[in-house]
Amino acid sequence: MAKITTSALLKLKQQGEKITALTAYDASFAKLFADAGVEVLLIGDSLGMVLQGHPDTLPVSTAEIAYHTRCVRAGAPQAFVIADMPFMSYATMEQAFANATPLMQAGANMVKLEGGEFLLPTIKALTERGVPVCGHIGLTPQSVHVFGGFKVQGRDSAAADHILQQAIELEQAGAQLLVVECIPSALAKRISEALRIPVIGIGAGVDTDGQILVMHDLLGISSGYIPKFSKNFLQETGDIKRAISQYISDVKQSAFPGAEHSFN
Repeated sequence: MAKITTSALLKLKQQGEKITALTAYDASFAKLFADAGVEVLLIGDSLGMVLQGHPDTLPVSTAEIAYHTRCVRAGAPQAFVIADMPFMSYATMEQAFANATPLMQAGANMVKLEGGEFLLPTIKALTERGVPVCGHIGLTPQSVHVFGGFKVQGRDSAAADHILQQAIELEQAGAQLLVVECIPSALAKRISEALRIPVIGIGAGVDTDGQILVMHDLLGISSGYIPKFSKNFLQETGDIKRAISQYISDVKQSAFPGAEHSFN
């Protein structure tokens, strides 16, 4: 695989080719995913749930994300690697600077922050200082207690318009990538068409510029709650490598996610 950059991801969007992304937490799986052709690897704070067994992502630390980022980078030197900034690690601009630094030094190409308007000055400041930013709106897991659970966002017209406006403002502030999670398919399509930057969906329908899944969900090995938007590709193929290839193929051909994995 040629080295993936923000320019390469932007070109995929411009050419109408879907971007594939998966979470990764170690060198072995990172190499497997990258060798199969997955463009983007996210060291998600989802590791708090799938690796550490917590009920949510809140206990994860910056040091833990940095550790797993180093592992993923070692396994996939050519992939585009995004590192999540954990809960309350960017509550102030100074915290954002301090916590983004070890993640970029560990090998991330970009950091991901959850939220809307309050982040705009922070995103602008980070990008001005050489730290590329991925935004994340819709259902933002770090705010699960504010939302009262893992609930679909943007279902009424006012909420949908607000999320679209958030997306536009995040791009204007300097975000070079955007993740939209658990929002209606029609809203995700509006966002993807309105933005110049690539929009990656999870539980956001098939019309985004790309898709991301938690690797444990793709392989059907997550314990406890399995979200509607996930699909067990391992069950369908019977082999891990074939499961990854099938995921890539289905995303590229807009066969995944289907209606059964999406929200109206």
